[in-house]
Amino acid sequence: MATASDNAGTELKIVEDATCTFCGCVCDDIELKVEGHTIKEAKRACVLGKAWFLNHDIEPGPSCRIDSQPATVEEGIERAARILTDAKYPIIYGLSDSPCEAQRKAVSIADWIGGTVDTTTSVCHGPSGMAFQGVGEVTCTLGEVLNRGDMIMFWGSNPAESHPRHFTKYSLMPKGLFTPNGRKDRTCVIVDVRKTKSAKAADIFIQIKPRKDFEALWTLRALARGIELDPELVESETGTPLAQWQELMDKMKASKFGVIFFGMGLTMTRGKHCNSEALLALTRDMNAHTRFVAKPNRGHGNVTGADNVVSWRTGYPFGVSLTRGYPRFNPGEYTTADTLSQREADAALIVASDPMANFPQPAREHLASIPYIALDPKETPTTKSAAVSFTVATYGINTTGTVYRMDDVPIPLRPAFESPHPSDYDVLSALEKRVKELKAQQFAAHN
Repeated sequence: MATASDNAGTELKIVEDATCTFCGCVCDDIELKVEGHTIKEAKRACVLGKAWFLNHDIEPGPSCRIDSQPATVEEGIERAARILTDAKYPIIYGLSDSPCEAQRKAVSIADWIGGTVDTTTSVCHGPSGMAFQGVGEVTCTLGEVLNRGDMIMFWGSNPAESHPRHFTKYSLMPKGLFTPNGRKDRTCVIVDVRKTKSAKAADIFIQIKPRKDFEALWTLRALARGIELDPELVESETGTPLAQWQELMDKMKASKFGVIFFGMGLTMTRGKHCNSEALLALTRDMNAHTRFVAKPNRGHGNVTGADNVVSWRTGYPFGVSLTRGYPRFNPGEYTTADTLSQREADAALIVASDPMANFPQPAREHLASIPYIALDPKETPTTKSAAVSFTVATYGINTTGTVYRMDDVPIPLRPAFESPHPSDYDVLSALEKRVKELKAQQFAAHN
């Protein structure tokens, strides 16, 4: 990190190897030019990364509000702790845009208050988390993809728009140890229900019928095992001729190191976790012929970290109930959209997410009717309706910590400048401490 001063006395700072936490690529080679509390330049960042860094402003106003009125952080911690400890069915949700250190504190709070803990995984790649437990995952790092991958497949994923540096930094364009010619050494396959911008980069584009991912994947599984199929039935079910599927399978078998990246186009359509299971099973089947791996293309900057942290602490990646004193996993019952829609939760802690803006109407209505705490760097519909809202520092720009890339590789954060607001970790640490004290008092009073 280099610093200097301009003629006006403003401190100029260069932050090398900064980490972008906008998406799951978590690019850690960004060079930031910082003037005071403003990021002027973000070299090597993609269009989304540049928007993330260059449009960052510290939220004005107090760090805490209680019932929309300014309050001290200490008063907010006290009120929040009492809301959570007095509740019979408290829930904790979000976490995917917080560092792992803060996520650990949130899971600890859930344990102390006997609540449920859930992440944004439940509304994106939750079906993949269920499939991993049922089928297993043949996986690798993005570094191995760069160095070895010669067949790169994207299923229900559009990285050209969702992860702009994916092609250039990890999967298609870079030159690797066993792919010295970069793009020329790779075959790109994209399977989707529509022709996305990513399809322009494909050597092979297969457009399948909407809601027919399961049938398409099982077609490939059958071809991988040499099972004869009815051409008319395959085309009517998948929208693609059997000959095209057979050609794809021949290329997959001929590859040396194949990779399938899959997105929400697979996990959030009809079939959900069954789709993910079919793709993971196909990947496993392919290892009878060559080396094949699969990875979900994750969205939020640290949603992979949230899955890891919740799994370390509970044994499950999301939608975990700790109400009985031990973890129970049941998506559809303990996931937040469901606990709110079924009007079961009576208090909530929302960390770095905005369910008021994107949850189903019944869930939003019930959330508005119960006391809840919200942590976010910006004002959102969720923070506006919170009983206690904390304005916190932005992770990766104002705070240190650890995040996990989409391939489960931990990446350290290098902040550009400090924020006057506390971090997620600061708030959750203080809240955990106060919750433990109140729980101890409750225990003593009942004994």
